[in-house]
Amino acid sequence: MFKNLFGKKDKQTEETILAPLTGKVVNLDQVPDPVFSQKMMGDGLAIEPAEGTVVAPVDGEIVQFFHTKHAIGLRSKTGLEILIHIGLETVTLEGEGFEGHVKEGDKVKEGDRLITFDLDFIKEKAKSAVTPIIITNGDRVESLDKQANMRVTKGDTEIMNVHLKQ
Repeated sequence: MFKNLFGKKDKQTEETILAPLTGKVVNLDQVPDPVFSQKMMGDGLAIEPAEGTVVAPVDGEIVQFFHTKHAIGLRSKTGLEILIHIGLETVTLEGEGFEGHVKEGDKVKEGDRLITFDLDFIKEKAKSAVTPIIITNGDRVESLDKQANMRVTKGDTEIMNVHLKQ
């Protein structure tokens, strides 16, 4: 079971997002890419990964899986859309170092393995291994409680609690 940092949740108006990676959570403003640090794609957090496995942070559906396997988009049961972008400037790797375990349209449960990647390779070849986790449909969000500057375990630790608009 996951650590409950936010208290009881109402399934209709709230969505809890678990850590999709093991590592250290950092605020988006610390991500060395203005697209993420200035929240151009949406609000969220980032994780400095300690290992190369990405798991589903929510129950939902895979709505986008980039052919380069560096990023994946999910839609939760409440309609929240989440982008997980592994590393910075990793699109240029053309999929090298990444392995996908799902495809668009797949239904997933919290903790299901989505992508594995060679962390050492990413650290060597990409600008950064830091992995933003972004809410891309922020118009559905009333407020967002985030946990930062802490160590998290994939599929176990809550990193965001999203209060949805009614």
